[in-house]
Amino acid sequence: MDVTQISHHDLDGYGACIVAGNFADVKRVVHVPRYSDVGAVLQAEGERLAKASAAELLLVTDLSLEGDAVRFIKGFAAANLKRPEERRHRLVVLDHHASSVEHLTAQGLAALASEAEGGPAVYDAGDPLVHVAIDTGRCATRMVFENRDLISSRELETGLEGRLAALVSAIDAFDLWRKPDPAFRQGILANEVLWESTAAYVPAGHPWHDRFIGDLLMAIAGELQARVPPAEIELQVPALRKRVVDALLAGEPDDDGALTTRARLHAALSRSPVLFRTLSDGTKLSFGLDGGVFQSVSDHIMERGDTDRVINAARGGGMSFRSRNGTALEAARKFRGGGHADSAGGKLPNGSAFSLADAAAQIEPILCPPLPKESDSPFAALKGWKS
Repeated sequence: MDVTQISHHDLDGYGACIVAGNFADVKRVVHVPRYSDVGAVLQAEGERLAKASAAELLLVTDLSLEGDAVRFIKGFAAANLKRPEERRHRLVVLDHHASSVEHLTAQGLAALASEAEGGPAVYDAGDPLVHVAIDTGRCATRMVFENRDLISSRELETGLEGRLAALVSAIDAFDLWRKPDPAFRQGILANEVLWESTAAYVPAGHPWHDRFIGDLLMAIAGELQARVPPAEIELQVPALRKRVVDALLAGEPDDDGALTTRARLHAALSRSPVLFRTLSDGTKLSFGLDGGVFQSVSDHIMERGDTDRVINAARGGGMSFRSRNGTALEAARKFRGGGHADSAGGKLPNGSAFSLADAAAQIEPILCPPLPKESDSPFAALKGWKS
């Protein structure tokens, strides 16, 4: 059964993905930075699953359940019961936000009795294949770790359980802000490493992203398990990160080991079709890339002659344009922007976007408007007319 995980874009969200990835073969991960985007992301996933021919597992972790999310859960359960039994999907929702309880209750989902005092509150969505649990006393990473049987029966390799447990403890203490807990300081380190690495190396949305972050934090976890002080681990991070990147780039044909770690990654990423969508005029569009990554990767793309213009759209609505033929500014002006001939900026028509597909849907009609149909011309009736 294919597994898709949708999780928050913070330390706890990534921790939940790392734990899940060690217990199940997660085919795809979607990180949601803004809670306001949760409803749209879940709706898009629901539409995809409705068309899926085989049963799948959707794991939702650390996403505060607001009204749209609760409506998705109820709609998912109702639609799932109409599918043939052998094609019914599974939905597992593990969250720890107190506000989620309020939204679930407001829409009539009742909490069942917890299995043990102090355990999670489990909600009845009307479908036995839908499991919704809220536990305000545990972070989502710990919830996945302690409820691994919901997604897999896999046994961990020797030694891996202890490393994962060390990472879980650090994230749990940090996310719930338990400052007296000795693991809190370890959590500070893990959080710093995450935010130093999450955007500037392998961007979210690329198949390497979660592997890169997961391998790096699991390397950190080994040091945490050995009780190495955070200040000492901090000094080791560049070497640990290089080791992870060496593994990622093993076999890459044009990897230049004399370059910096980021430069090596950016050269490889520029050859990846996953990060970009080619618009009808040949422009390549990316979404949510770090500014430094976009500048470096777009330069590689244009230098190879793959395209003459590259655009990056940010979640917050900003747009960056790069070109090698003076058309960046020309394009930016169509989006209330300005700048230099080959380097300019603008704004998305809707003010924000939640995915590459959303950004493309806003940009394509303006940047590449369709040609008018000949039949729409006021002179169409005269075509072929003879005096």
